[in-house]
Amino acid sequence: MGAAKSRSNKRIMKFLKFLGYTGLGALAADFSAGAYIFNTTVVRENTSFKRTTSLTGVNWDRYDKERKEIFQKLDDSEKEDHYIKSYDGLKLHGQYFKGWYDEEPAVKRVAICFHGYTSQGIGNNSAASMFFLANGFDVLFPDARAHGESEGKYIGFGCLDRFDGLEWVKFIQNMHKEADAEERLEIYLYGVSMGGATVCMMSGLELPKCVKGIISDCAFTSAEYVFKTVIKNKYNLPVPPILFATNIICKNVAGYGLNECNSAIEVRKAKVPILFIHGSADKFIPVEMCYEIFERCASRKDILIVEGAVHVESYYKAREEYENKMKSFFGF
Repeated sequence: MGAAKSRSNKRIMKFLKFLGYTGLGALAADFSAGAYIFNTTVVRENTSFKRTTSLTGVNWDRYDKERKEIFQKLDDSEKEDHYIKSYDGLKLHGQYFKGWYDEEPAVKRVAICFHGYTSQGIGNNSAASMFFLANGFDVLFPDARAHGESEGKYIGFGCLDRFDGLEWVKFIQNMHKEADAEERLEIYLYGVSMGGATVCMMSGLELPKCVKGIISDCAFTSAEYVFKTVIKNKYNLPVPPILFATNIICKNVAGYGLNECNSAIEVRKAKVPILFIHGSADKFIPVEMCYEIFERCASRKDILIVEGAVHVESYYKAREEYENKMKSFFGF
């Protein structure tokens, strides 16, 4: 990890020195700012869940009792730790929870729940998991690359995580291969924030037949949008030149461009039904982004806008409405 960081920093510094030697001072300054934003936003060791939470606008204190009860129920539930390899060789971790049922259901339903930026497996997607566990689903909580117990230096913003998600789908298929062979396996993809973008981006991949639906809560369109927000609102810097610089650095160091994958484009290729959820008062990822993704979705779709909810607050703000919409989506 230390050697990789050293190589990444040396590549960036070498390029900045070249710009300085050629007299391109303004461009060098843009790349210097881009390098800083990249290092504090994409490099795992420099990110902070507390810092991310402060940007969402949620007053989590009001939900403290409910959240403690949820985590206690999950802690008391039957679960297993599992590890797989990503497509590029990283060791990924996930926790698998058996649903709260006495007899094995005729149809094996599994929800794979993808968390948000700087969270981890049982994190800001854990609330809705109560619905899944109580309604006959097993639940898998993966730690995204560069999060939790999963390996990785660079956060993928869905661009890389969509391929990891596909590996987890294959893992579930293998885990329940008899049910899969008999077409009794149904997998549903659920994600919040970056996890929501991940499942939208996965909709554009060739998914196995056992993937029956996707639920995306407060997804963004692309990493590019997130970086625009950070550059403008957090640092109050000119967006175009610094975004350009950050994109080049991200592409060459982390291996993906900021607009390499876009939820609103990927859902044009979607073949499975998708339910989109968003809070009307979300200022971090505005609700207009949800409408944009929804309108471009090619598969059967539905939408729930929770009035007054900010980023990742919808389930807590309107639990009954949220669960009723999911029941309708699943045909319960």
